[in-house]
Amino acid sequence: MDKRAIFFLILGGVVAVGSGCKKNEVDKGAFKSAINNYLSAKQSCLWAVPIKFPVQADTSKDEQTKEFDALTDAGMLTRSSAEKKRFLVGSKQVNNYDLSDQGRAKWTADASQPGYGNFCYGHAEVTSIDGYTPATDDATQYAVTYHYETNSLPAWASSAEMKTAFPKLNDAAPQTGSANLTKSSDGWIVQNAQPAAPSGATGN
Repeated sequence: MDKRAIFFLILGGVVAVGSGCKKNEVDKGAFKSAINNYLSAKQSCLWAVPIKFPVQADTSKDEQTKEFDALTDAGMLTRSSAEKKRFLVGSKQVNNYDLSDQGRAKWTADASQPGYGNFCYGHAEVTSIDGYTPATDDATQYAVTYHYETNSLPAWASSAEMKTAFPKLNDAAPQTGSANLTKSSDGWIVQNAQPAAPSGATGN
């Protein structure tokens, strides 16, 4: 056997060994891009459900006024005082709150409920892909775990008063999430992601 034949035999053996040792890997960057694209349309909002303005709150009940007062100080609402008469027991002091011009510009209306909406302050972004199953590179469906955090808060949501009234605004540390992804001709499609931040139309 000549040297040329021996060379190609050795080369073939190296390739075969290399193929046998090949690790099954997927493109985590593609997973991250797909999940971020999904989450970008899911706004994080102040209230769990849409609310309607104007609203009225009893000034003697801090749990009713603290959120609205913080939004008033942030320039998103206007506030006026009033006296509300109660049947047979006199009257009570209340505050009336409504959207300011600045607030209307930031307000996310709920298309399914005229007059209702929410203040949305950002959306989740994936910071790392932590794992996936199955552990092969040729599957068409994967369950992916990841860490995420909410992108930078807008100025109106960044004050100490707002973070006290709405503790969720303090969640700056990365949190864990999971998603199911399916491969398509256009790339990876996210079937669902948990926790899934609801859209601005429905709050979060």
